[in-house]
Amino acid sequence: METHELHRGRLIDHIQLVVRDLAASRRFYEAILHVLDVPIGGTAADYFWCDELFISSADSRAALGQLTGRHHLAFQARDHAMVDAFYKAGLAAGGKDNGAPGERPYHPGYYAAFLLDPDGNNIEAVHHGPHARSTPSVRITF
Repeated sequence: METHELHRGRLIDHIQLVVRDLAASRRFYEAILHVLDVPIGGTAADYFWCDELFISSADSRAALGQLTGRHHLAFQARDHAMVDAFYKAGLAAGGKDNGAPGERPYHPGYYAAFLLDPDGNNIEAVHHGPHARSTPSVRITF
């Protein structure tokens, strides 16, 4: 069965990355999230978070002492300029090149850049080309 649209709300509730060097990860993620217009939601000595992403040190109560493995996370970008800014900011904040900004063969209009964060996670910013959103975001209140 081919699916053209899904209307389920959020697929992912949250993602946790457990990192070796929380300060290095915070520098990297604060830099890329700033250019993606995603604010840091909160911080403590052993973690920080933004929206659905939670990043903690291995000694955090939430981590159980184990580092997470290598992951691929893709952030949505508003346009090509935002992808370019993500790449530049990430490199300046300690990220390593894993694919400079450019068109990708995944589908027409797929423009992305890839960086490795301080723990080797493959972090992407992608703009899928001109599009219209039905709503700017899903708002959940508790």
